[in-house]
Amino acid sequence: MLPFPLQADVTGGGLVAVVVTFFVVAAFYAFTLHLAAMFFIGEVPSQRAAYVSPAPTVVSLLLQRYGVESGVVSPGIGVAITILATFVADAIAISYVYRLRWSSALPLTILHFTFAVVMGIALNGIFGFV
Repeated sequence: MLPFPLQADVTGGGLVAVVVTFFVVAAFYAFTLHLAAMFFIGEVPSQRAAYVSPAPTVVSLLLQRYGVESGVVSPGIGVAITILATFVADAIAISYVYRLRWSSALPLTILHFTFAVVMGIALNGIFGFV
């Protein structure tokens, strides 16, 4: 099976690969956040999800690249740190953009992560990215 086309070994890891990966992940986060926000809050503008999505995207991509893959910490701890830091960045951005208190932002963040995991597993099953 061929590797996922956005991986560095296929494209050489150039600037185009980084930019495309950023936009694909940000669009995925924005889509899943908008679904979660519509489920949790009700009718909300989709632009808010687009404003939030760069924060968890940057954190997750940077920590995956320079935290887990660099070998600074063991892969198990690195993955846990990446997930926790992405969750925190997502919660802060959701609280700020949607103007929610922490008591409302945290459940929305949990719901967003749940939607993202379920959709990620489904897309992986359909397209076999991993």
